[in-house]
Amino acid sequence: MARDFTVGRRALFTAAAGIGAAAAVPGVAHAAQRSSSSESSRAQVAEPPIDSTATWGARSPAGSISTLNYTPSMIIVHHTVSENSTDYSRARAHAHSRWVQDLHMDGNGWVDTGYNFLVSRGGYITEGRHRSLATLRGGSSFVLGAHTSGQNDVGIGIANEGAYHDGATPPAAQWNALVQLCAHAAYQYGIDPYEIYGHMDFGNTLCPGIFHDMLPQLRNGVAGLLG
Repeated sequence: MARDFTVGRRALFTAAAGIGAAAAVPGVAHAAQRSSSSESSRAQVAEPPIDSTATWGARSPAGSISTLNYTPSMIIVHHTVSENSTDYSRARAHAHSRWVQDLHMDGNGWVDTGYNFLVSRGGYITEGRHRSLATLRGGSSFVLGAHTSGQNDVGIGIANEGAYHDGATPPAAQWNALVQLCAHAAYQYGIDPYEIYGHMDFGNTLCPGIFHDMLPQLRNGVAGLLG
């Protein structure tokens, strides 16, 4: 049952880590849209349910996890290029998280999952790289991921289960969970809701597929929750 929120594979995943950087600075394009309200006037956005690495049975990292002692300035949205499963269960979300971790560690040779968080097609949110959830809760630091070349030290990566580069659209539960997670992260870290981007804004990739077309809706949805 989908969660209800009210308020060659290796090549594809290697591409999802990003190649090069965009010539333009995305933040400039959205400057006119940014909220003029101060961070102190924002509405509090409660943490949505997030299953930790321990909950979904993650492997231990293969090396040290780096924590950056400052806050990220943006959120970067991805898709995982997995099958568009119609199994919307929590068990499926956990299995998908393990699949991504195995691919990133065994296929790409990384120390852990590259993304900070993942959102399943059923609307379940899971912690990606170890300690991402603890630092989000702290609100003053974040974990260095491996998801977008040249941007990992300034942005957190949120990946959506599924392949969305060929016309598929996300289930409502997945979309609603993504909005909630982005809004909570923006609240915790003081990120401007219009500083939410897609992977393709920073590299030669099709990621995050249709989510990139939906970024205006995502930004507006996050801004609405922040007040």
